[in-house]
Amino acid sequence: MIIRSGSCLCGQVRYSVKADPVRIGLCHCMDCRKESGSVFATFGIWPRHAFEMSGEVRYYEGRGFCTSCGGRVFNQLEDPEVEIRVGSLDMAPTDVEPTYELWVKRRENWLVPLEGAQQFEEDRV
Repeated sequence: MIIRSGSCLCGQVRYSVKADPVRIGLCHCMDCRKESGSVFATFGIWPRHAFEMSGEVRYYEGRGFCTSCGGRVFNQLEDPEVEIRVGSLDMAPTDVEPTYELWVKRRENWLVPLEGAQQFEEDRV
């Protein structure tokens, strides 16, 4: 079983997931752009039962941020899954690739669609 770990920028919030991701995606929505300061966010979805965390987190509309450095690390989703920002993992998950892109209607025109990935104009349906 693969155990992946990660943290916020300052390391106060730590987490681990003890499973493979259910899926990996890219999101071009305005919320992801604003919170990341980038033109898209890369995230992975893991089963909630495989997720453990420590440290103080403050939530804004379901998004978890470190109370010390403000680093964005994960979403607590309503269903039995957790969404983790792939960039917050300690080691890049080179064994998995994104399989879909969300909110492609907001994708920058200089970014090409990810080859082989499903494309969704807005959210996954």
